[in-house]
Amino acid sequence: MIKRLFSGVLLAVLALQASAFHTDTISVETKYLDSPLDVTVIVPEAAVTNPSLRFPTVYLLNGYSGDHRAWGACQPRLGELADTYGMVMVMPDGRDSWYWNSTIDPGMQMESFFVCDLVPYIDGHYPTVKDRTKRAITGLSMGGQGAFWLAAHHPDIWGNIGSTSGGVDILPFKEKWKMAKRIGKYEDNPSLWKKHSVASLVPEIAAGRFNIIFDCGTDDFFAGVNQKLHESLLKAGVKHDYISRPGNHSQAYWRNAILHHLLFFNEAFNR
Repeated sequence: MIKRLFSGVLLAVLALQASAFHTDTISVETKYLDSPLDVTVIVPEAAVTNPSLRFPTVYLLNGYSGDHRAWGACQPRLGELADTYGMVMVMPDGRDSWYWNSTIDPGMQMESFFVCDLVPYIDGHYPTVKDRTKRAITGLSMGGQGAFWLAAHHPDIWGNIGSTSGGVDILPFKEKWKMAKRIGKYEDNPSLWKKHSVASLVPEIAAGRFNIIFDCGTDDFFAGVNQKLHESLLKAGVKHDYISRPGNHSQAYWRNAILHHLLFFNEAFNR
């Protein structure tokens, strides 16, 4: 009887330890979007037990048709990983924005929202280290493009970039995923489309002194554009980790890929 009681207590303690991280879903007010934006935030256990501690931050961007819940559904161990590495994880709803400031929709200024509202809100309300070297941004698909886009334009905010299955060159995909609703039709302004493609940002990436990791599955429809970005960065002398491995554009692939990204960021944070 005593052994059974002890076993029950032990299991309860282990269950509490396994879920010791804290998860918030918040709504951030902003003038840059047509309504407040939902964001999921994971805070590691150490922040709950010792409020004086401060932690690096990883921004995780969802892909097209996803929202702030997408990464949690893709990789259910994010809370455990936040505890393991001592990271605050921030997952905003991308709203199919491609993380740009829309040139035609004043209610979809997502880049400005990130820079002017989201990052200051997170740093003001959560135990983060307010330094570019302790901030990372990564994402899947549309979110991978967004991570490169935001960091390349704001190297004072993010010092670490990731992308998995990222749409890092939009020009081969002109008719897809509502991009024309954000920046107009390609035929109306080809130069604007080129400017909004990560493939054209290699000089900015080179100047940004980033720690970079990106990957793509060999069976992914974005495999070719990722390989080309890898080659362009090599030619420009930009240090980075690039991984090409079997896989397609799927949750199964991203569930594994994010493990590599978080390990990479943890190593960068601790240098």
